[in-house]
Amino acid sequence: MWQAVELREIRVFLTLAEELHFGRSADRLGVSQSRISQTVQQLEAKLGTPLFHRTSRRVGLTRAGARLLEAVRRPHDELAGVLREADATSRQLTGALQLSLIIPPAGGRHLVEIIAIFEARHPGCRVLVSDIVDWPDWLALLRRGDADLVANRLPLSHRDITIGPVLSREERVLAVAREHPLAERGSVTVEALADFKVPRIAGMAQDQYEAYIPRRTPSGKQIPRADAHPRTLSEIFNLVARGVIVHPTVRSVGDYIRHPDVVFVPISDLPRSETALVWRRGTRDPRIAAFAAVAREILPSELAAA
Repeated sequence: MWQAVELREIRVFLTLAEELHFGRSADRLGVSQSRISQTVQQLEAKLGTPLFHRTSRRVGLTRAGARLLEAVRRPHDELAGVLREADATSRQLTGALQLSLIIPPAGGRHLVEIIAIFEARHPGCRVLVSDIVDWPDWLALLRRGDADLVANRLPLSHRDITIGPVLSREERVLAVAREHPLAERGSVTVEALADFKVPRIAGMAQDQYEAYIPRRTPSGKQIPRADAHPRTLSEIFNLVARGVIVHPTVRSVGDYIRHPDVVFVPISDLPRSETALVWRRGTRDPRIAAFAAVAREILPSELAAA
C-alpha cells in the first residue's frame, strides 16, 4: 500500500524521527499528540513495518525507520522547497529579508546580482545584508528570527537548518606574512602546515573547522594550533602579518582584506571550500523560498546543481 502514502505522513514521520518525542513533534507541527500517533500508525500500516520503538519513556527508530529516514529526508526537503517556491511565485511578497554573512566574501561573486533580480521581481521586498559580528552567534540569529538567511561555510551538520544553493566554491590558499619562509613558494602542501601554527577559530563546528583547517597532515603529523582565539578576520590577519600564525583560507578573503603585510600561497592538495545559503528548517516564509529560487536561477550550473 505504499502508493497511498501521503506527504503529510512523511512530514510527521520526519518530525518525530528528529525529535523522538511525541509532545515536541506535536508542538512543532501544531497538532495533537494523538494525531501524531495516529498518523505514524497509518504510515506503518501502509508500509507494512514498524518505524518506531515506543515505550512509556522513550521513542526510538527501528532499523526500517532509520533506513526510511535516510532515504526520504533529502527528497522531502527538495520537494517541499519546490512547492514553497511555486507558492511564493503566486503571491506578492512584501517586507524585509535579513541576510547575514558569516564573513563578507561568503555571499560569493553573484550575490549582488541575485539581490538585484529578487528585488526587481518583488518590489515590495528589500534585502538587508549584514555581517555577523560574533561568529558563534550565527545559528542563534536564525533561531531567534534576527536573520532569515545566513551565508555560511560548508560543511554544516546542524539538524535544524536547511542547506540551500551553494554560493561559492573556491581554491584554497595559505595566508602568510610577507617575510615568512613560505611566502616565496609557488604553492605549498598540507604537510608544510605541521611546522607552523594555525588559528583556533571560535564559532566553527568541529566538522566544519576540520574541513577548513585540517587537524593533521596526510602523513599523520599534527598541525599545531595557536593559543589565540581570533573572532574576526581583522584579528586573524593581524596575527598572520606578525608571523604568529599561518592561515588556510580562500582567495576571496584575501581580496577583501588586502593586508599590505600578508601574501597568499596556493595550497595544492586541499579540496575547494564552499559557502551556501542556509535557513531554519521548517520555516514557511515564502520570501526565503523566492530568494533561493532566484539564487538557483542566477548561479552558474556547476554551483546551482551542488
